[in-house]
Amino acid sequence: MTLLQLDCPTGLAGNMLLAGLLDLGVAEEVVHRALACLDLEDRYRLQLEVRRSHGLRGLHLAVESLEPDPPHRHWGDLRQQLADSRLPPDLKERVIAVFSLLAEAEAAVHGQPAEAVHFHEVGALDALVDVVGVCAALRELRVQRLICGIPPAGHGSVSTAHGLLPLPAPAVLEIARRRGLPLGSSEGFPAGELTTPTGLALIACWAERFGAPPAAVPLALGVGLGSRQLDRPNLLRFTLARPLQDDTSQPRLPGDPQPRIPGEGGLPWLDPPGTEPAETGAAAAAQVGGDGETAEPLLRQQAQIDDASAEELAFLAEALRQAGAVEVFSQAVLMKKGRLGTLVTALMPPALGPALRQVWWRHSGSLGVRESLQRRWRLPRQLERVSTPLGDVGLRWVSLPDGRRRAKAEYEDLATLARRHGLGLDQIRQLVTEAVAGRDLAGGSDRDHAGPAPEVADPGEPVPDRAGAGCGPAQAGLGPEGLETP
Repeated sequence: MTLLQLDCPTGLAGNMLLAGLLDLGVAEEVVHRALACLDLEDRYRLQLEVRRSHGLRGLHLAVESLEPDPPHRHWGDLRQQLADSRLPPDLKERVIAVFSLLAEAEAAVHGQPAEAVHFHEVGALDALVDVVGVCAALRELRVQRLICGIPPAGHGSVSTAHGLLPLPAPAVLEIARRRGLPLGSSEGFPAGELTTPTGLALIACWAERFGAPPAAVPLALGVGLGSRQLDRPNLLRFTLARPLQDDTSQPRLPGDPQPRIPGEGGLPWLDPPGTEPAETGAAAAAQVGGDGETAEPLLRQQAQIDDASAEELAFLAEALRQAGAVEVFSQAVLMKKGRLGTLVTALMPPALGPALRQVWWRHSGSLGVRESLQRRWRLPRQLERVSTPLGDVGLRWVSLPDGRRRAKAEYEDLATLARRHGLGLDQIRQLVTEAVAGRDLAGGSDRDHAGPAPEVADPGEPVPDRAGAGCGPAQAGLGPEGLETP
């Protein structure tokens, strides 16, 4: 099992995290490739510089904006931009999860709906570079576990677009409250911000837990430096490590590959050209079957509940989904002493297990939650938008092992158009079929001639795909029989 340890004695910030991961050995091209999927390749420049902070070496990163008039983004607009991007599906899921957590925290502290949150600092280009870059770099490392130390939050005040705010920043406290995260003492530090909302949200969405790491053998180190001058080294450190013994709380799935240990030949993510890195990330890498399907690990959490109303169960299910669960479902069960109850099941990426346990404790009366790891096989899929005379509709394509492709229109889009125009769902579906068939008869869109499409999954469903780590134009086609084509 491969472990990534994060030591943050002077707090967490997005640029420090990205600098540390690049210093660890992640190629800068990984970041540029991910940002190109958002069409941002000509809008920024990474300024990387090896510096020293109180005698300790590290890498410092600053993002230079090349936008003459950078826009301020509302969360609704930013989320749509991310959803429509060509990011690989598992990376897209992580990025949206980070920004969702930020939006919900900002909405709570400012007393407004999350959709209406006007990102000033967070929505700026440098924050997009930090969030997308850190998520892409962590995905590239393919580690199985990330454990973060307890970050100090800072004290005093900070100047923001909302004026002078107290420290810890309100959004930092809200993120910590929502996820049940510890914040370290800032006693003895000079006044100022140590942990930013972006930095904490990033690690909250990736870390297995916060606290001391287990005994392990260090394999590689990366140091990211902050910009402020403190009375001590202002840095965070990533350590790629091998635990001395397997953690029995995270059992290995049958067939899981052994992690590669770096040696004199280099680091596992810097293999010679033409070779494929060894599979080391249970949460970030998937196995590929002979027919193109992928296998990925999911953590299952379950609890039997007999003291909640239907409304309370629905609230719990929605809270689990909002916290990152891939799916939540319930079944009626007969419990001991003849009591009728409900078995609630949540499926999630293994890394989100600790955060979702906090949701169970907060929103249910259950005294225990069972956990087990499962393997899920998925067929290749992709999303595209189709224009109809009444509006755009999303299509979810799936590639079958026999070579056929099948598509299904997104229900929410169908329902929105049906309500708006007073039509039935079947009528909207027919319009979608006609629109796709007409487009193909006319020669197809530009996307039809540009090569294979990146696989795009449902929001919230992790579909790691090492071969599809880049992005490219999509390809779609539809036969005359409807939403299926050979």
